[in-house]
Amino acid sequence: MSKSPASAPDRVELDDLLEEVGHFGPFQLWQCTLLLLPVIFTAFSNLCYVFTAGDLHYRCHVPACENASTTALYTPDWLRDAVPFHGKPELPAKCDRYHVIPASEDFVCDAARFNQSAIERCSEFVYADPTERTIVNDFNLTCEENLWKVTLVGTVHSIGQFVSLAMSGIISDRFGRRWTLLLCVGVGAVLAIIRSFAASYGAFITLEFVEAMFGSTSYTTAFILSLELVEPRLRVIVKSVILVAYALAEAVLGLLAMTFRDWRTLSIVLFVPGVLSIPLLYTTVESVRWLLTKDRQSDVVNILQRVAKANGRPPLPNSTLDEFYLQQRAKLDAEQAADGGKRKSFLQLVGETCQHRRLLLRIANCAFCWFTNAMVYYGLTLNSVTLAGDKYSNFIFITLAEIPPSLAINFILNRFGRRKTQCGSLLLSGLFCLLALTALKDITWLNVSLFLMSKMAISLSFSTLYIYTAEIFPTNLRQSFISFCSMMGRFGSMLAPQMPLLQTLWAPLPMVLFGSVAVLSGILILEFPETTGVTLPNTLEEAIELHSRRQRSADGAEKGSYSSPG
Repeated sequence: MSKSPASAPDRVELDDLLEEVGHFGPFQLWQCTLLLLPVIFTAFSNLCYVFTAGDLHYRCHVPACENASTTALYTPDWLRDAVPFHGKPELPAKCDRYHVIPASEDFVCDAARFNQSAIERCSEFVYADPTERTIVNDFNLTCEENLWKVTLVGTVHSIGQFVSLAMSGIISDRFGRRWTLLLCVGVGAVLAIIRSFAASYGAFITLEFVEAMFGSTSYTTAFILSLELVEPRLRVIVKSVILVAYALAEAVLGLLAMTFRDWRTLSIVLFVPGVLSIPLLYTTVESVRWLLTKDRQSDVVNILQRVAKANGRPPLPNSTLDEFYLQQRAKLDAEQAADGGKRKSFLQLVGETCQHRRLLLRIANCAFCWFTNAMVYYGLTLNSVTLAGDKYSNFIFITLAEIPPSLAINFILNRFGRRKTQCGSLLLSGLFCLLALTALKDITWLNVSLFLMSKMAISLSFSTLYIYTAEIFPTNLRQSFISFCSMMGRFGSMLAPQMPLLQTLWAPLPMVLFGSVAVLSGILILEFPETTGVTLPNTLEEAIELHSRRQRSADGAEKGSYSSPG
């Protein structure tokens, strides 16, 4: 039984008060449930372009053999006589056809009708699925010369995320997590709906960039709010639920894309619920830990009383709250006195960070790990639609492959700790990617299995990384540093959509890149401190001390122990 703060008024900590009002009751459950909504909309935002800007199967229209491209069959019996086939499995060339030899009768198509030594380009096409519409056929982005415009969409989206993370981290740490969340979800959803009415490629790509600046950042903010809302032993469980929700949202995206084949309709169906969710998200509360760093104890007290009432606990005694307020005030006054009588600005805190070589190396290592995870994760996800078979089913299965590691992360992290899990998952993902370059790639089921195992391993790594990053940086700069590292990760997600272009240079290049970078990052991660069961650092000094507490943390991980967050 925990000691009541009323019985120990000489020292009242926030965790004492949280224990009195209930660490995880109906209030926290409802808040965490609401915060899954931004997670779902972020999944839609991050991967919607896989289908809105997806390439299509099409071939040249052959006027000598068919009437109209809108009603023509994609693979008629005579097609091999009329157009060249390429690839494995063989598919008809998209923009080339054999030269037609004039004949007295039209619509007589056989090998004698075509000069197969002469190839010509075409400007009219027959699509494998006439009901499927993406920006490829809407904006006439066909053939190899326009491939860069299609792959550019994913890269531009990642650039928008990069800019957004640069701003949202600072805004969140400065003005609060809750308002940042409302802004990102609301504006991002509205922009995505407006994008569905784009009349040109230029308008589409511009709105893709602006929407990503808002809609793709909600995940980080919702995660931070959830993390700072619960006690340490529930951090991994809450993260696991968020991961499963994200994977299921990706699968729902695939199902909706399968149902709504027109990209404009799909965008509206995906993002109208984001606008409708704003009233619900408005009922969420600000992070009490963030409020404390901003000297807003009265707001903390009001939230704690709300939590107590919702959880069926008695109101906190005024004497306890008064003592808590005085202690927090004295703590802030002492910090300000040590800083020359005024609170440190964000830039001052960053300046202090730059004075610590160990912390700078940690940030650089973390940024590289984010780059690796984003590149491999999104690269494998995007490549899933190029596998043999139905692209919608492939996408759904690949995203559902994220669920097993998401469910297992609670056991894995508690059993093996953050550092070993992060290192091992990266090494495994890299190994599976490299094995896919060997003779095993010629065995279909083995090739697909290696692909799935690599995706599962990188999903576990990415899942661990969010928790790990949040635990190695201090509260007053936590989201800013997470956002910075995630910004660096955007360079990886910028590179991932360009893999089709890299393949034209050398077919194995994408998997070589994925495998080698993942292995390197896995080795470098061994320089991180272990944080399992360690108090969340509130200050730069506490964050730096994590290295000196490595052995104690490792011992705590082996015993499955947890200490309360700061």
